[in-house]
Amino acid sequence: MSHLASLIDLHCHSTASDGSLTPSELIDLAHKKGVRHLALTDHDTVSGLDEAVLCSQSKGVNVVSGVEFSAQWNNQGIHILGLHFNRDSEVIKNAASRQEQSRFMRAQTISDRLAKKGFEGIYDLALAYSGGQAPGRPHMAAAMVEKNYVSSVSSAFKKYLGAGKIGDVKSVWPELEEVVKWIVDADGVAVIAHPRKYNMTVTKLRSLIEDFKAYGGEGLEVITSGQKQGEIGLLADLCLRYDLKGSIGSDFHTPAQPWVQLGAIPSLPKSVIPVWSEWRLEL
Repeated sequence: MSHLASLIDLHCHSTASDGSLTPSELIDLAHKKGVRHLALTDHDTVSGLDEAVLCSQSKGVNVVSGVEFSAQWNNQGIHILGLHFNRDSEVIKNAASRQEQSRFMRAQTISDRLAKKGFEGIYDLALAYSGGQAPGRPHMAAAMVEKNYVSSVSSAFKKYLGAGKIGDVKSVWPELEEVVKWIVDADGVAVIAHPRKYNMTVTKLRSLIEDFKAYGGEGLEVITSGQKQGEIGLLADLCLRYDLKGSIGSDFHTPAQPWVQLGAIPSLPKSVIPVWSEWRLEL
């Protein structure tokens, strides 16, 4: 892993969404690992940014404004990173507020379904785990373990919360074009998150990229945790083909997953223009 990889991580999560560390704890970890530029990209919320920025001032870590918005394209869920936007943007704040409300409603629906199966009290406990933010399925799973309804988080997902189970509640997210516009209107850079994690062929991915580019999208997450070398090469080639910039991010959620660690990612291929190329970062 190159030195650059330890300096920049543009995709991670805190307790403001489904991460296990508070924004302050995340900044502390970034400082310890030598990450100098960190984007906090919580799911559909920017509520952790102020705490992260405040903590970073004494740690020598530059916090890049970030968010991971949920969107849909051709009836398929897609995640779009908004990076380096104006933190005071009302467009982003209002959009995140609407998205968060959708997540609260989804969490309540999941809890109601679980209650009908005899699993009472999940919502309030999951809300405590999420620190008052919109609870996600990992919080629901943790609540089920604490209530002794299941033996483990993995068991909760396998039996009740995973794909096709009673807790698999789909949200109706805004269209890709709308989400990209929010980010562009806030002077940010829109990036397709973890492009190879979607269930789509390369041909379909190209179609997604073409629409994304037409809507004003600028970047592709070329490097993320758990990739194969061939995938990195493919995404680098797509950046060149469609004149997109490349981003890197661990998608870190918790220290409990040693295979996904903050900053533990390769650097971009030299052929790809970095998404941060015009941000005047000190590297």
